[in-house]
Amino acid sequence: MELVRGLHNISRTHLGCVLTVGNYDGVHLGHQCMIGVLKARAAELRSAATVLVFEPSSKEFIDPDGAPPRLTRWREKFLALEQQGVDRLVTLRFDEHVRAMTPECFVDKLIIEALGTRHIVVGNDFRYGCKAMGTIESLRAAGAARGFGVEQIEPFVLDGVRVSSTAVRERLAQSDFAGAERLLGHPYRMRGRVVHGTELGRTLGFPTANLRLMRRKPPVHGVMAVRAYGIEARGMDAVASLGTRPTVDGTEMLLEVHVFDFSGDLYGREIEVEFVAKLRDELKFDSLEALTEQMKIDAARARSVLSKVHCD
Repeated sequence: MELVRGLHNISRTHLGCVLTVGNYDGVHLGHQCMIGVLKARAAELRSAATVLVFEPSSKEFIDPDGAPPRLTRWREKFLALEQQGVDRLVTLRFDEHVRAMTPECFVDKLIIEALGTRHIVVGNDFRYGCKAMGTIESLRAAGAARGFGVEQIEPFVLDGVRVSSTAVRERLAQSDFAGAERLLGHPYRMRGRVVHGTELGRTLGFPTANLRLMRRKPPVHGVMAVRAYGIEARGMDAVASLGTRPTVDGTEMLLEVHVFDFSGDLYGREIEVEFVAKLRDELKFDSLEALTEQMKIDAARARSVLSKVHCD
């Protein structure tokens, strides 16, 4: 998949695409359906199947504290779209200039001048331009006037539930990982590179691989039974804590993963963490001794949970 970052890197070779515009957070089954249509139209028109996303999202830029938790950081989104067979990902920075674009300017500058869009595929709730004033009706009118096709995709419904990023977040907030998996089409995972920490876990007998989340807010919190991928050929059972480590007055949100029966060096390695079951919320303990005792309990519970999943 070709990556184009920034408006200044869009060239004449990128003109004439079949386009979809959206946040694509999670790349869930609804997104996958949209991408299937995108690829089909691109094949018909012999054009590149192109996804346009903004970083940060409009909600993160306008209201950072009120924006919903991210299901996927940018790199995770890139890899998911690549796996879906998208030809080109265009990533533009959302800033005051983009925020101020009228719907007409959005169409003229981005859809037509920058990308030379021949056909655009959007969802039924698609809005664009300043204050989201652009609607599917105005987009159809623009397409008729400027010569590009507009195709609206109906919501993807599974078991009576409309599949959306919001619905996935709701299930993750309830620790319903199986429910989230049904909507995503795959287990929910986070990916990151292992960084150096304080090595407190090693001191306490529970060495951890620490991953920075690269997002303002995660959709899950607490202590969980997980599987770690990217260490050995198979997924490895582990227990993880996602939080700020209040017992040691931590402030940065980290994902700390203790991989069972492993003693190698993971620093710098990129791994994926699959969430299987939540064990408890993050707590502040009165002492490191109390924390250590709880970690022993958490590890035993995680092993038990994961062993039952393996049996199923």
